[in-house]
Amino acid sequence: MIKNILCFGDSNTWGLNSVTGKRFDENSRWPALLNKNLGPGFNVIEAGQPNRTLVNNPPFDGVLSGVSYLKPYLDTHKLNIIVVALGTNDLKKRFDLTSSAIANGLNDLINAIKAFYQSNSTLKPPQIIVISPAKIRLTEQYARIYSGADVKLKTLSDEFKQIADNQKCEFINLNSVNALAEDGIHFNAQEHEQISYLIANAIKQLMNNF
Repeated sequence: MIKNILCFGDSNTWGLNSVTGKRFDENSRWPALLNKNLGPGFNVIEAGQPNRTLVNNPPFDGVLSGVSYLKPYLDTHKLNIIVVALGTNDLKKRFDLTSSAIANGLNDLINAIKAFYQSNSTLKPPQIIVISPAKIRLTEQYARIYSGADVKLKTLSDEFKQIADNQKCEFINLNSVNALAEDGIHFNAQEHEQISYLIANAIKQLMNNF
């Protein structure tokens, strides 16, 4: 039976190439590579959206909060695993959020997922994997937009892990990933490949335990 995996994230899940401004192709972006790494029996549903947040609806970008856009995927697909890779956009200076507030946004999203399945008793709840935001570098391009984000990130991964542990979710810490691409925010092709293996290994381990 095919296992459906939803990868729900932001521009790094969508596969934004910071050099070209376009999308990495299916041979480069991590969700597509994840499908190849997992092999037969798995179907990866790519649900990345640039500017998506956990807490706020970004001004000028419409309704892009995680909670608003997740439910249609839950309604449409019978999911076995949901990979949540959000939090980076919440670090933007204009939102003025503490790391605790961002972590609370993650907790609210997980609670929303659980509430959906509790209200649909015929559906088996999926396993959830939480991906912490990767390290960022305050390059000239994003220094003003992400001012102070590097400080918040020092505690955010620990807070995400605590939420994941409390919610009985798997957790992957992207602090193990090397420095990001030229703009300091988005992954380059090598990092997409590295992340795809990290997540594939976590999913295989998760499947072995059930």
